[in-house]
Amino acid sequence: MQLRPNRRDALIVGAFFAVGLLAYGLGLDKVTGDRDGHTPMGVRVAVLAVACAGQLLRHRAPVAALGVVGVAAAADFHLGLSMPVLMVGIDVLFVATLDGSRGLRQVLVGLVAAATVGVTAAVAAIGDWRLSFYTGLQVFSLLVVPVWWATNVRRHRESAEQVARIAELDRRAAVNAERNRMARDLHDVVAGHMSAIAIQSEAVLSLRSGDPETARAVLKSVRENSVRALAEMRTMIDVLRADEPVDEPVAVRLADAGRLVESAAAAGLDVELRGADPGELPVGVDVAAYRIVQEALTNAVKHAPGARTSVALERQVMRLVVVVRNDVVDGPRGTGTGTGLVSMAERAHLVGGVFSAGLDGAEWVVRAEFPL
Repeated sequence: MQLRPNRRDALIVGAFFAVGLLAYGLGLDKVTGDRDGHTPMGVRVAVLAVACAGQLLRHRAPVAALGVVGVAAAADFHLGLSMPVLMVGIDVLFVATLDGSRGLRQVLVGLVAAATVGVTAAVAAIGDWRLSFYTGLQVFSLLVVPVWWATNVRRHRESAEQVARIAELDRRAAVNAERNRMARDLHDVVAGHMSAIAIQSEAVLSLRSGDPETARAVLKSVRENSVRALAEMRTMIDVLRADEPVDEPVAVRLADAGRLVESAAAAGLDVELRGADPGELPVGVDVAAYRIVQEALTNAVKHAPGARTSVALERQVMRLVVVVRNDVVDGPRGTGTGTGLVSMAERAHLVGGVFSAGLDGAEWVVRAEFPL
């Protein structure tokens, strides 16, 4: 159970006051000077009560707390400095340096340094240098040590807060990067599957009557593309809804490139798949290679309808090579914004790969190499 700050301060002040009363009762309160044996105990307790009252303000109003405790300490010093009031003064000095403003901390550092040097010099001027040394050491222990300790704790706390802020900024940057990645994935999923669906639907509408088998095959491909797009979008939505950052579930793999080839063939491409099963691949490479093949075939369906196309997968010792070629055809072509090429290049670069796309004679060639 965590106490409220005001209640916690009240308990701490009560403990200081109780320890002070015990010290007065046992006669363990004397620190320096000749205590006036005729000073009533009630006066001592009253001075301690004033100091404790100022101690209650140490968090809410540290300047006022220092003022009240300072007055009580001066009165106590006149009577003969006692341990209970000194303990209260050290506590208030520590807390004011730790939790007060930056300006207050700087003022306190200057004051305690000046007081230590001044008292040491004054004692040296009127007494033995040995007494001056011991007096300076006592003043250093009572004034400088609490301020020095609080300053170090404050610096460590501020450093920890800065580290936490940097970590939060890094987390936000990671979230933004993840959202950008998801945006690219959404483009690939929606553009790839929806373009195939649109082209295949147009093919069905242009079919002559009396060819039900072809129409059925195209409609089956349309349905598969629709179901696949919905499944992948659900997967990405699940990732976005997750409370903690998670890796993208491997809903697509390069080993399933055959389905992409079948869908492209249903859309009218003369396409073939070359190369053996690439086997187990790193997750990032697997997803990136699949998306690049998907986007390249989608572009071929849009910009080179009916063209002869090939997909070649080659797994070498230290790399995976993916090449998609299609003939450049004359006639009407789909329009594009170039986002697909940018997305493919980014996917390859994110996993340390190399990407290129362009004309090679009468062919358009998309080539990606991935390190393994």
